[in-house]
Amino acid sequence: MSDLLPPEDELTAPWWAGTRSHQLLLQTCLDCGHRQHHPRHLCLVCRGMNLGYTEATGHGVVDTFTAVHRSPRADLEVPYTVARVRLAEGPVMLSTLVGDGDWQIGDEVRVDFRDLSDGRALPVFRRVK
Repeated sequence: MSDLLPPEDELTAPWWAGTRSHQLLLQTCLDCGHRQHHPRHLCLVCRGMNLGYTEATGHGVVDTFTAVHRSPRADLEVPYTVARVRLAEGPVMLSTLVGDGDWQIGDEVRVDFRDLSDGRALPVFRRVK
């Protein structure tokens, strides 16, 4: 199963470190303040390479979603919902929605974490009640 986990490398290591303590971190340009996800080698706005990480609020809105009814792997239980979530800070994340399956575009969500076997965690989103 470990070969199915997303790889960690020197670019993504700080992000994965945050997930170990259930913190959602966004890569942040220390020159212009732009926040982005997924981690990259340069800022998408100013093209600077002076990048760090800041904690996100974990709040967002569902931009779009789809229900998956046919599993691409035998170990994934269906159905599950994949969504594009626009974080309050601006970046968009592709993630999984968990909880009640009656989803709508525009639903407010908050980050939660699904622990992985190696100590890291994947961010997932739950509806804000």
